[in-house]
Amino acid sequence: MNALHGPSPRLGIFGGAFDPPHLAHVALARAAVEQLGLTELRVLPTGQAWHKARTLTEGTHRLAMAREAFREVPHAVVDDRELRRAGPTYTVDTLRQLKGEFPRAELVLVIGADQAEALDSWRESGEILKLATVAVAARARPDPDALPFDTTRLPGARVAAVELPSMPVSATQVRARVAAGEGVGHLVPPGVASYIARHHLYTKT
Repeated sequence: MNALHGPSPRLGIFGGAFDPPHLAHVALARAAVEQLGLTELRVLPTGQAWHKARTLTEGTHRLAMAREAFREVPHAVVDDRELRRAGPTYTVDTLRQLKGEFPRAELVLVIGADQAEALDSWRESGEILKLATVAVAARARPDPDALPFDTTRLPGARVAAVELPSMPVSATQVRARVAAGEGVGHLVPPGVASYIARHHLYTKT
């Protein structure tokens, strides 16, 4: 029997563009699994992101990079449902789907500080707070000088904390370095670096 159908499972949901996934993403996934006692962590590359001004890299590439990045994170499963969904991707729809599939599971939405600050702008944010516990990595920001997120800014939410040191790395930084012909081996997992090079992603030509 799938452990998610057993007694009191905790199902983590970790979404993002993962364009590309970097070491801070992997560190957050590991910390969430370990600190929150997750039965499973679903890693969900976003489909058509309603809040992104730029066009994302093709979903097949982002899915493949996510599988490379999270393959060694215990209990992590890369889930492609948002890439298969037509139209804009909304977290509330994913949470509803997962709750329908695993009705016994406690859903735990894993987000960084910047996402937490924008949560009230997400579609049906109130419903998100009803469906899931929000696990915030308060210091997970690309800017090392930024203040940690204050979880009291989510009144009425079930909030958990994920302790993670500030890691000054962002996908924007990775893409810029690749475009400039600079190395990114210190910013992304080795498999992701190889995939980017092999498929000539983020280059100017």
